[in-house]
Amino acid sequence: MNELIFRGKDRVRPSWRVFSIVGLGLIVSVIMGHVGVVGLCLLAGFTAAVIGLGVGAALRSWTRVGPAGITICWGIGRRGRTFPWQEIRWIDVWKSRGAHSGGAAQMTLANGRRLRLPALASTSAYPQPTFPEDFRRVVAWWEFSTDPAARFQPRLTLRTRLAPYLIGVTITLLVLAGFVIVRGIQT
Repeated sequence: MNELIFRGKDRVRPSWRVFSIVGLGLIVSVIMGHVGVVGLCLLAGFTAAVIGLGVGAALRSWTRVGPAGITICWGIGRRGRTFPWQEIRWIDVWKSRGAHSGGAAQMTLANGRRLRLPALASTSAYPQPTFPEDFRRVVAWWEFSTDPAARFQPRLTLRTRLAPYLIGVTITLLVLAGFVIVRGIQT
């Protein structure tokens, strides 16, 4: 079997729609927050840094599937981390719902930890017509390289049922609430 490589720069294309939504959110937050010139510069700089780091990491991320196991790199560093086949207990598709619904390949390790495979996903924002076939090829490698007795489907936990965007929205709301409380105490 041939080694498989999935690279973020081949699959993710930053869209103007996403940048315009972020820009609109920035404008609304400036209008609603009355942050002044310094606050506006800090807010714009922080937003640009977060977007730049996120897009940069997405473009540099990759997944390699081969005889040694699955190697993943989230865009930070060059080498990535290899997970040997004997550590991988299950491979399935994590499904997301909401504005950018889709799915991403994920593996479950022997210790119960679940990791999504970078650059091996398909969403409504970044559809990948070859995703089902790519996922089948990864599963074929896994089935070829592991003993059937070592494979088992893990139980779902509360953490695995929560969508990352829900966690992000909750954290954002908590930060905003803290900001409003601090501003209210200062006045």
